[in-house]
Amino acid sequence: MNAITSALWQRRPQSSVRIVDAHAHSGPYSLFFIPESSPGAMVRVMDRCGVAHAVISSHLAIQLDAAAGNAATAEAVDRAPDRFTGYLTINPWQDPDGELEKWAADPRFGGIKLHPDLHDYPLTGRRYARVWEFAQRTGCPVLTHTYDGSPYNDLDEVDAVASEHPDVVIIGGHAGATPLGFERAIEVAQRRPGLILEVCGSFNTGPDIARMVREVGSGRVVYGSDFPFIDLRISLGRVIFSGLAERDQTEVLGATMTRLLQWRSGLG
Repeated sequence: MNAITSALWQRRPQSSVRIVDAHAHSGPYSLFFIPESSPGAMVRVMDRCGVAHAVISSHLAIQLDAAAGNAATAEAVDRAPDRFTGYLTINPWQDPDGELEKWAADPRFGGIKLHPDLHDYPLTGRRYARVWEFAQRTGCPVLTHTYDGSPYNDLDEVDAVASEHPDVVIIGGHAGATPLGFERAIEVAQRRPGLILEVCGSFNTGPDIARMVREVGSGRVVYGSDFPFIDLRISLGRVIFSGLAERDQTEVLGATMTRLLQWRSGLG
């Protein structure tokens, strides 16, 4: 039993590993009620679970209003800068270039968030051109929603973008989202070294995570929860009880994402 599982069975927050949630949100969602979605409530859950940091995009940004939502994300980071980093959400229909220009230099944002399914726009579309140019120039990671079979962010779309922009760090949110999607996500990641697999979702299991690590390496798989859309404790438990070696578990839970967030330090 390692230190994390020991803490869990003793019902106390773990402190042996820096856990970074690579895929989180904040605030209310318009289609259904999400309890305790405020940044303050999220921090209380993170404290209880020993999660040091989360990279967030507001639900408002990804769904209804990118401009107001990005401002809400920045405000959430201001409230707890040691606990949150923001994803800058780019909606291709809501002044994508203007939003990128407005926030690109803001240190509160450590990555870019794309949600082609919610925005009804393909990941390969030209309205994302400035995103890929910025990411390639700076090293900023781009988290995109993925879902096997989607017309907008299927693994073929991810493969095409990763092929065209091999130097960009692309975080494949949900790693394809379904059992077949996991299979295809692994295949794309094996071809495209810039693709990182992120493991949150309703269908992912511990054995799926262990297989991803086995086939693409622990430096290419990151823990994410979709919290508070999905309870972070569920996603965290999948990683903790997936049977990973201690070093691999440490990489997946936070070390890899910590490295990916260091790109701003190299801008001078």
